[in-house]
Amino acid sequence: MNNITNKIKDYVIISAALLLSATCYNVFLLPLNIVSGGSGGVATLTKYAFNIDQAIMIFIVQMICLILCLLVLGKDKATKTLYVSLAYPIFVRITEFISDIIEFNTDDLFIVVIFAAVLSGIASGLIYKQGYNSGGFSVISQIMFEKFNISVAKTSLFMNIIIIAIASYYFGPTKAMYAIIYLYASNFITDRVLLGVSRNKAFYIVTSESEKVSDYIINTLGHNITYFDVKGGFLEKKKNVLLTVIPTREYYRVTEGIKMIDEDAFFVATDSYEARGAN
Repeated sequence: MNNITNKIKDYVIISAALLLSATCYNVFLLPLNIVSGGSGGVATLTKYAFNIDQAIMIFIVQMICLILCLLVLGKDKATKTLYVSLAYPIFVRITEFISDIIEFNTDDLFIVVIFAAVLSGIASGLIYKQGYNSGGFSVISQIMFEKFNISVAKTSLFMNIIIIAIASYYFGPTKAMYAIIYLYASNFITDRVLLGVSRNKAFYIVTSESEKVSDYIINTLGHNITYFDVKGGFLEKKKNVLLTVIPTREYYRVTEGIKMIDEDAFFVATDSYEARGAN
């Protein structure tokens, strides 16, 4: 029963995300000729160049990629892509009328593009968070990774560059630059939806004053420390590395404290999206 409930919940969230994505496409991207890559970008191009209905073109692209997924990646992964591939062009058709109701002043196109990117990023993030992909060209990226070990990011970037380059021929370089801004902002928001906002920083610290640094972090800042041994690659000397996770708001207290104790200390700080348990 719980599995059925979870499945229903997943499909409700995915459907809402697809509806948001389709609305964004019809209201922002298609009317403004912002070619964002993917099946929607191809549909915008063919709509302008050959007057092919955008929903039909998206459906064709999605089905071709779905068949490739089935043939190359197998039934299980094709099943994960099936609903999105079928539902998205339907939602694009359903939401077409909204563009007739809502019109935006294009004098400040940058704001419109950023707003569209935020909405699209949220929609994509919600889909990925449920364990599904957006179908279309993302399937090709996955095929290239699994069969030829070419990273998903590289394949996606290459395909988007080709689509945007073609779009610049029809719509001009300015619209191509807006498309690049849209893609970057949309991917950034997608990552934020998937990972959340980092509230912590993880510090890896190598210092000759490990006891003093540990005392400062534990007793002054009130955070724990984990020690582990490493071996340097150049001189192959064994060293102690201190690991601590602290709230982002205390970032400068940690860095300034380390510098005061040991000016020659080496440390790396990275975003920490989740920290559980304690030593």
